[in-house]
Amino acid sequence: MNNKKTISYNPATEELIGDTLENSIDDLNSAVRSAKAAQKNWSEKSFAERREFIFKIRDYIADNADKIAEVISKTTGKPKMDALVTEVAASAFAISYYAKSAEKILRRKKLSSGNILLINKRSYVDRVPMGVIGIISPWNYPFGIPFHEIAMALIAGNSVVLKVATQTIEVGKLIDEIIKAAKLPDGLFNHVNIPGSIAGKAFIDSGIDKLFFTGSVSVGKELMKLASEKLLPISLELGGNDGMIVCNDANLERAVGGALWGGFSNAGQSCGGVERIYVEEKIYEDFISSLKEKMKKLRVGVEKNYNVDVGALTTKNQLETVKRHLSDAIEKGGVVYSEKIEFEKGFFHSPTIIENVNNEMLLMKEETFGPLLAIKKVKSIEEAIRETNNSNLGLTASVWTEDRSKAHKIASQLEVGAVTINDHLMSHGLAETPWGGWKESSYGRTHSYLGLEAMTQPRVVIDDLLPGVRKNMWWYPYSEKIYFGFIGCLDLLYSKDIFKKFNGAMKLIPTFLRTFSKKWQ
Repeated sequence: MNNKKTISYNPATEELIGDTLENSIDDLNSAVRSAKAAQKNWSEKSFAERREFIFKIRDYIADNADKIAEVISKTTGKPKMDALVTEVAASAFAISYYAKSAEKILRRKKLSSGNILLINKRSYVDRVPMGVIGIISPWNYPFGIPFHEIAMALIAGNSVVLKVATQTIEVGKLIDEIIKAAKLPDGLFNHVNIPGSIAGKAFIDSGIDKLFFTGSVSVGKELMKLASEKLLPISLELGGNDGMIVCNDANLERAVGGALWGGFSNAGQSCGGVERIYVEEKIYEDFISSLKEKMKKLRVGVEKNYNVDVGALTTKNQLETVKRHLSDAIEKGGVVYSEKIEFEKGFFHSPTIIENVNNEMLLMKEETFGPLLAIKKVKSIEEAIRETNNSNLGLTASVWTEDRSKAHKIASQLEVGAVTINDHLMSHGLAETPWGGWKESSYGRTHSYLGLEAMTQPRVVIDDLLPGVRKNMWWYPYSEKIYFGFIGCLDLLYSKDIFKKFNGAMKLIPTFLRTFSKKWQ
């Protein structure tokens, strides 16, 4: 028995908030076996029956929203408002959407015939649950991110084994409590506390049927290698370095507000948050002046009575990454604007603007995942598009303009998975929209109809509706007559010459009629 414990601290106050026994790999394997046993009966339930359980989860979240936000806040260091809006409410919205939409999205789809010659073959596609879904979720949104996958997996007929990030294990325990309150069948949902260093390989070896992972690019690549050895289906969401394009005709007040919230919400620890801002030179001075003025008013620190806008970073390692990126930017010519704030405890970093940036800086090349905003003046929108696309990551981007036609034209040229117009860092909260990116930002998609389909695999069934058929036209024995009968088929279907079409039909008819013959011919 493993007696080792995970000790949890509040990253804003560094106070002890809990301890949790670690699970072993044997515990994980046992959980997967239980999940497999439970999934069979669950998959046989109707969507309506599954929906009843899913709605109980949603209702529990809604009824206990304040308590849940409090736990998330203490575990991650983010303000309760961040926790409530981006995690608690977003999860309730998502659960409701998937529960209501899954039956329509995943129902049997009849396929229309692709060729008149084979019109007797009628097909349909069923979406079949994958089986056991493994979920390894991150620490930045430890409640909201896994609940999308949990809801989609369950409503689609799967069972779930979840591992949350070790740094936010208290939220994982809360998720377990919520699922138990819904009284799902035993073994259908399982939560394990396994160290991140061994979790990926352990999950892949455990017998799960698909893995959903959210985390770093480097870890995602390693998991993909391991999964490839077993041909295990895997979905990866690996981060971003999002660009924000501000056009000359943008509503400045809205653009500045969007930059602040998109860049500093959750202390900048959002894979879909604003990191690089490209502003047309005509409005650059007005934009940067307003941005600095409003940033000065942001309240940073330990929350008391909802009086904080930006909280702590969740881990000490992430704080060190932010400091390293800032130091690198300064060394390479970056001009920094920040209100210096001193904190006795906690992993805090002041919201910071960096001007005079260049593409050699780490914060322009890598995901910073912290409260740093890199701002660059551009001469044209074409330059802004090139700069935005100049990244190995392509999760989301935003376009800020009052000209909707121009916005859509710009959006069509961006190499990212999602583009928001006059907004940023909110598409993850729209359950009906796909989540995932281009390049090294992701592999596969979650959320929306694509996410629900990703929780299943297709099975096509083909039926022959023509009565009296004893053999197909192309079955044995072969002959010259059958060969040229098929040449006639192609002439009939595709020749532009009317006489050739007619002759093709004459050759095809005997070949077709052999399908009703009992003779070996």
